[in-house]
Amino acid sequence: MPSITVELTDTQLKGLEYAAMSPQDWADNALTNRARIANDEIVQIVMNYCLDNDIQVPATREAIVAYGFDNDIVKTAAVRQAEAEAAQAAMMEAQGA
Repeated sequence: MPSITVELTDTQLKGLEYAAMSPQDWADNALTNRARIANDEIVQIVMNYCLDNDIQVPATREAIVAYGFDNDIVKTAAVRQAEAEAAQAAMMEAQGA
């Protein structure tokens, strides 16, 4: 299973210890909850796409998310950002700037 490592300063860790009983549990909860929200959004996007295009919706949430990425229905934030920057650069170039 992939993992994410976060480095905190001593002061940052003290702040989390003040705010949460377990900084690790808090971080785990924050990350898994944000991932759940994103996956909910992806599932909705892919389901709408499949329904609009008469495509059978995959049977599980995991399969729906995978299908979305495998078929370019959804893209990572990094890809979306790169595409937006490229479009902005092209627009600026077209305007002669």
